[in-house]
Amino acid sequence: MNKELNRDVFVAIADPTRRKLIRILADERELPLYKLTPHFQMGRTAVSKHLTILKEADLVRERKAGRETRYRMNAEPLKEVKDWLSYYENFWNNNAARLKKLLGEE
Repeated sequence: MNKELNRDVFVAIADPTRRKLIRILADERELPLYKLTPHFQMGRTAVSKHLTILKEADLVRERKAGRETRYRMNAEPLKEVKDWLSYYENFWNNNAARLKKLLGEE
């Protein structure tokens, strides 16, 4: 079975565990798996699987440091999410302005 190489960023961030991983890595420069695992009630294998999904979406990058693999966040793919959400921000701002105008007319 061929793995999907370019996983959708929305799929990748849909899971709360992966969002937490992104948040942790956003606060740190790089972390190895053994320092990420204690943040979760699951084993290294499960955390590693979540990291793989984030890597497939290019939200996480890895670097070998000797025998250790270190993970860091790549925020660039989140721009797609920001752009998508900005449409709805404009939608709600415009509707709120219309509602305010209607209420002012009454």
